[in-house]
Amino acid sequence: MTEGLSEEDHRLWRLFLSASTRLLERLDHELQQLSLTDFDILSMLSNAPSNRLRMSELAEQVLVSRSRLTYRVDRLADLDYVTRQECEDDRRGLYAILTDNGAKALAAAAPGHVNDIRTWLWSLIEPEERAVLTQVLARVDANLSTY
Repeated sequence: MTEGLSEEDHRLWRLFLSASTRLLERLDHELQQLSLTDFDILSMLSNAPSNRLRMSELAEQVLVSRSRLTYRVDRLADLDYVTRQECEDDRRGLYAILTDNGAKALAAAAPGHVNDIRTWLWSLIEPEERAVLTQVLARVDANLSTY
């Protein structure tokens, strides 16, 4: 048992780690040709004005390091899902821009991904539990987003 945790706290911690890891692995596996991070990148770009975001902004939204984002965007550019463009007002800055092929790949993957989220998560949570889970996760996220 982890020192300083009660048996119940330790069990909850292990369940949280196991469930979240298994869920993310399952969602990643089900996407097949895209990784979960790739899907998230394409999704963020599709929701951005003019389907483009600065790489630094995109890294913050996707919750990955800039170096990991660069690697993923390189891969997506090789697939012609994303292009890069220099920022007009900052020569060091780059935009990532969703291409038509990227939008098509996202549109093809999205229905299955949404169904997988429903199957592997939402179907297992009662409506009253969702409210509590939302409150708890919002507090955890807000606390950690300050670091």
